[in-house]
Amino acid sequence: MVYGPCGGVRLDGECEMIAAPCVFDGLADLPEGSASDWGASGVDRPPEPSGPWQAPLILTDLSAPPADAQTLRSTARLLAPSCDAVLVGDHQDRADFPPSTLARLIDDADAVPWVTLACRDRNRISLEQELHALALDGLATVLCVTGDGRAYDVHPEVTQAFDLDGTRLAALAASLGLPVAVVETPTARPVAVRPKRLVRKQEVGARVAVLNHVPRRAQLVEFLETARVAGLEMPVIASVVVFTDEVSAAALAGLPGLEIAPERLEAVLTADDPVAAGIATAVNEAVELLELSGVAGVNLSGLASARGVQDAAEIQAEIGHRIRTTRGVRR
Repeated sequence: MVYGPCGGVRLDGECEMIAAPCVFDGLADLPEGSASDWGASGVDRPPEPSGPWQAPLILTDLSAPPADAQTLRSTARLLAPSCDAVLVGDHQDRADFPPSTLARLIDDADAVPWVTLACRDRNRISLEQELHALALDGLATVLCVTGDGRAYDVHPEVTQAFDLDGTRLAALAASLGLPVAVVETPTARPVAVRPKRLVRKQEVGARVAVLNHVPRRAQLVEFLETARVAGLEMPVIASVVVFTDEVSAAALAGLPGLEIAPERLEAVLTADDPVAAGIATAVNEAVELLELSGVAGVNLSGLASARGVQDAAEIQAEIGHRIRTTRGVRR
């Protein structure tokens, strides 16, 4: 990889993949200007994007069992009226339909697809194949990520690829005229270079950034201000983690830089009705984040509920409807 870790360096400075210091953590100590040139060679400026495109006000995570077309479609149909697009991940612990197929299934359900394409399990040739399929259909925005490494006990006999990283994948996708989204984690090490890396992703053709959730609003404000000084102009979607029980709250545990504010955890998990409390806190946070300069939308992110796909989707849909009502937006 050239542009550093996707999820980030662990708090103790360890690599996400192996028990060793992360080679990218020292980038925080590089001289001023070094990070902005980080991996610049070999990445060309993309052509001007074609066709109309707008960042979604509400982007909702879509979770369904792997390779289950019926559940995927029914979940997408449930979510569609409450959001502007649905986002499917590229998970490290299970094999699912390829992104191009996921895009078609979601479109069949009358929802707008965003699909994640990760470099973990695909070499450059297979990445290009997926991008050509997505460009041919013209249905989806592609979220280009390096990809979290697989856990040690998830197919240890299978080689992980990482021929590219998220930044170079974004450049490749943009060169094919696809609408490209990228990810950044404001609170993951190396924190100091992340705003500049996001600007680099913009330079290679990304149209929008999805920022992973942060525990404090002030941390997001600081990140956005730093990124704007570095040249960030593209719209940003801020993540709102959705949880209503201990399992859904812990779903992102262990990923570098991702943390829920302790007071929010306590307010939801100790409430008489954790589902109602989880919905209310998510709506309140989303409305607050949408008031920030440069934030064009929110991503309703996370498992939402441990009680199953249907319950989780209903919770996400209720949050989306309430945000629309608060913002005076009608579908």
